[in-house]
Amino acid sequence: MNILLIGSGGREHALAWAISKSPLCDRLFTAPGNSGTAAHGTNLPDLKASDHAAVVEFCRREAIGLVVVGPEVPLVAGLVDDLHAAGIRAFGPTKAAAQLEGSKGFTKELCAEYGIPTAGFARFTEVEPALAYLREHGAPIVVKADGLAAGKGVVVAESLPEAEAAVRNVLDAPGAALVIEECMVGEEASFFALCDGTRAVPIGTAQDHKRAFDGDRGPNTGGMGAYSPASIITPALEAEVMERIIAPTLRGMAERGTPFTGILYAGLMLTADGPRLIEYNTRFGDPEAQVLMPRLTGDLVPALIAACDGDLSQVSLGFDSSRAALTVVMAAAGYPGTVVRGSPIRGVAEAAAEDVIVFHAGTRQEGSQLVADGGRVLAVTAIGRSVREAQARAYAAIARIDWPEGFCRRDIGYRAVTREADDPGI
Repeated sequence: MNILLIGSGGREHALAWAISKSPLCDRLFTAPGNSGTAAHGTNLPDLKASDHAAVVEFCRREAIGLVVVGPEVPLVAGLVDDLHAAGIRAFGPTKAAAQLEGSKGFTKELCAEYGIPTAGFARFTEVEPALAYLREHGAPIVVKADGLAAGKGVVVAESLPEAEAAVRNVLDAPGAALVIEECMVGEEASFFALCDGTRAVPIGTAQDHKRAFDGDRGPNTGGMGAYSPASIITPALEAEVMERIIAPTLRGMAERGTPFTGILYAGLMLTADGPRLIEYNTRFGDPEAQVLMPRLTGDLVPALIAACDGDLSQVSLGFDSSRAALTVVMAAAGYPGTVVRGSPIRGVAEAAAEDVIVFHAGTRQEGSQLVADGGRVLAVTAIGRSVREAQARAYAAIARIDWPEGFCRRDIGYRAVTREADDPGI
């Protein structure tokens, strides 16, 4: 069948890499795509995901049998709804179901209704009541923009002045809303489940690194690197997450008349009292997709189709349990703030090797020259028998990339490497 993939980031390159290997994929189109996705199919730089009518018309013209929507913005905007209305199979949640990512308040209220463990919270649309709540509860405390913020709308405030500034910053925009949460204590991990509306199949775990600089310092970003699996999530913990978090979420969404189909990506805080939900994303993560896809041993496409068709009863996506994957994001100087585009990047072909894949995100070709065209630009991913081995391979590959205007963290995977050193049996 012909498949259309929506998106242009490192996640989409990883998905294109996996989808193109399926025997079911005859032709792969990526809209708009990037320099990496071009190696696996045809990029469509002029097809805008925001133009739903144009996407539907393209699908009809090219006999597209499956659309895979990568990023959150078109999901929240209802692209899947319009494709379904046109009779086109599309992987991802409807607009109503995508509220699990599109609105922090929506998710918190669902958690409260269905007893899903999460942080205590309150939702605000006005500054003064929010400030009063802060003064009552004190710091540290978490301030989150209610809507989409590309992974950068969260402030973990260590002081009241910092929290108050975050509140004013968010609510300065007309119609804005925010959620204030208790600051949970524990280690974060990411848990992914493939859902068909009523069933969920766990498909992997990861841990990412949100802060811009080594030692988890600096501003939050969309993600500076990740590794998989997250060894801190044991089989018993996975079963607990499925029972206490994923299952009641699916039940609640179905009972509300908005069944969830797609990828349910749970950000977890592993507290002394058990796992608690930080927030949901409703698509593959970025850079988590870059460490999940290389560990995949089964065919991704039939699983996506089964989810779309509402029957995952026969699906079991396999992952290589003997191998770990680690990705390091190379970002343009200034990220997550203002970046300069157009700087040349050399050595990417030399960096790729056995067990090393360089996934593109913010790149473009200018003739024969690869140049930076975004904030997060490359995701250098390596496979190894351990996270330590994958980490060493990833950084060795980065050393072969010549890009003076870029930077990366040098400690991706440090928690897992420390755990492996303490317990060689992991």
